[in-house]
Amino acid sequence: MKILIICSKVFYKDIAEIKGKLEELGHIIELPNSYDYPNAESKSWELGEKAHAEFKAKMFKLSEKRIQNVDAVLVLNFDKNGKKNYIGGATFIEIYEAFMKGKKIFLYNDIPEGMLYDEIQGFSPIVIHGDLSLIK
Repeated sequence: MKILIICSKVFYKDIAEIKGKLEELGHIIELPNSYDYPNAESKSWELGEKAHAEFKAKMFKLSEKRIQNVDAVLVLNFDKNGKKNYIGGATFIEIYEAFMKGKKIFLYNDIPEGMLYDEIQGFSPIVIHGDLSLIK
């Protein structure tokens, strides 16, 4: 299966190990848009609000194309700043994009409690509780 990993930049440190395990299971792994340049967004802010908005728009469009070409997305949703199983705005949009394109959606951990709980639940994600062997 070809899988795009999506998550908050804070979780990029966890990707290499997970990517390796998924590849051992025979999957082809695509990494998040700015994985190789995690400071891209902060650099865009340095150029001003307009540049940052253009950067975000570019990333959303890139995500749409990339999601079209995979079988599934794997959402790495770990704890962040006291928020359990965190899913940020950009990741939520990518989950929505995967749902609209009929792709499988895997959550590493449970759906986070909060105002988007119902929406995420409506995407019918497969919660794997950290067990990568459940990705099929």
